[in-house]
Amino acid sequence: MTRPISDTIRYIGVDDNTLDLFESQYEVPEGMSYNSYLILDEKIAVLDTSDGRTADAWMQNLEEALAGRTPDYLIVHHMEPDHSACAAALMAKYPSLTLVATAAALKMLPQFFPGADLTGRTRAVTEGDTLPLGTHTLRFLLAPMVHWPEVMVSFDETEKVLFSADAFGKFGALEQTGGLWCTPETDWSCEARRYYFNICGKYGPQVQRLLAKVAPLGVQTVCPLHGPMLRDTLAEALRLYGIWSSYGVETPGVFVAYASIHGGTAAAAERFAEILREKGCPKVATTDLTRDDLAEAIEDAFRYGTLVVAAPSYDAGLFPPMHDFLWHLQIKGWQKRRAAVIENGSWAPSAGRVMSEMLSAMKDVQLVGERVTIRSRLREADIPALEALADAVLAG
Repeated sequence: MTRPISDTIRYIGVDDNTLDLFESQYEVPEGMSYNSYLILDEKIAVLDTSDGRTADAWMQNLEEALAGRTPDYLIVHHMEPDHSACAAALMAKYPSLTLVATAAALKMLPQFFPGADLTGRTRAVTEGDTLPLGTHTLRFLLAPMVHWPEVMVSFDETEKVLFSADAFGKFGALEQTGGLWCTPETDWSCEARRYYFNICGKYGPQVQRLLAKVAPLGVQTVCPLHGPMLRDTLAEALRLYGIWSSYGVETPGVFVAYASIHGGTAAAAERFAEILREKGCPKVATTDLTRDDLAEAIEDAFRYGTLVVAAPSYDAGLFPPMHDFLWHLQIKGWQKRRAAVIENGSWAPSAGRVMSEMLSAMKDVQLVGERVTIRSRLREADIPALEALADAVLAG
């Protein structure tokens, strides 16, 4: 099914309601949308394709929207297969079609479509290049490392629409999460935040550069490659992207992340969270890293200003679920935060040392308070140390 964005721009994307793991790692209980668009003008432009899982449905949508016409251009904003998997098949179906992308993307084409001969059928564009379609003109803006090096976005100068590639995307199929358009009643930020920090979190400076390019354009609509279109809620999305990409604190509060083997560390972490609440902390969020979604834990670590980690020692090091969490934070560029450490050890505590070393290796991360060591189970004698740590955490 196709749907109008405007009189001349149509949505031809596809929902995938059977996908369980996006990029084989992120849980998507509400599925995923693969967005694609069609501009119907004197010249017709197809903007991105779809994932191979939904190729047949996407091709059907395209043919329905074309209504017998022949497209002139295929715009590839991003070469990742969930957006470009149908490109070679589309080029084969329409021999007069020209593929438009960055030079970096064109270099990747043979990697994804070995054996496809597109000689003389591609056009490389760079910063500021335009593509007249008739009443519409697309202007291309390079967006390297948002989140691959070949990415670009395009701006329709006529209708002030930004086709934003993966920027402003979110998890979830459109029909399961509110439909084509994001409304003020739609809970956009939760899954958009989880998407942003797990997909683009490492590339805040690059996102900031793209936002600076987009700011003077007077964008009225954003059409991302995943998730709903943004118009009435665009100002809020831009505000959040400004915070996220600058590694600012979105929500004042403390995030307590713990991993526990036999329940002792979990009890200590939950008691510490209670102490924070009793002392007036505006928001305390907790997660069990052994059972909860790791991507949501990454999201919350970026959302709040202070992270408290609690984990047991393991093989003279650190319990693996906590090690994995901290490693993910490091590769996603977690920074500009305060952190505190609670460890558990029955005979030779080592978790606190490892957690402190991993946190200290991250950019602009300040360790606060004295490390608290629990011996197997939380005791009343440990409470004063937790109280003191809570005071240090809240002092910032």
